[in-house]
Amino acid sequence: PPAHSHNDWIGPPDKHSNLRPVIFYVPPEESPLERRLREARQEAQACNQHFWARHNCAFRQEKEEFIYSRLKAKGLEMRDETGQKATLNAEEMADFYKDFLSKNFRKHMQYNRDWYKRNFTITFLMGQVALARALRWLRWKKKNVGN
Repeated sequence: PPAHSHNDWIGPPDKHSNLRPVIFYVPPEESPLERRLREARQEAQACNQHFWARHNCAFRQEKEEFIYSRLKAKGLEMRDETGQKATLNAEEMADFYKDFLSKNFRKHMQYNRDWYKRNFTITFLMGQVALARALRWLRWKKKNVGN
């Protein structure tokens, strides 16, 4: 982002996680509370990035292995006679998706619990920052009206 920017910058989706990375704006006079909020957001982003990159990599690998094993069982190759990648029908792929979700159920539940905890913390910190900013503004206004 340009040096004069006062906003967070959001990049293109990551090729592994499919999440859009965020470069967080750091104000020059960031309070300790605002810093805690920004760091909590950065930590949540890093955790999400890590989880979804690993998850998507495992998904793609297991999907390829599943397709290969099903095609091999049918006596088919990974590519057809025209060079196109061979595919399975929706019903066969539904078996894979159901199995993959079942195998990863506990990981998803743990991820969701962690995600809710992080978001609750972020929301709580956002409320504190908003209150602190409102009180700072009221004190500034009261000081300037009294002069």
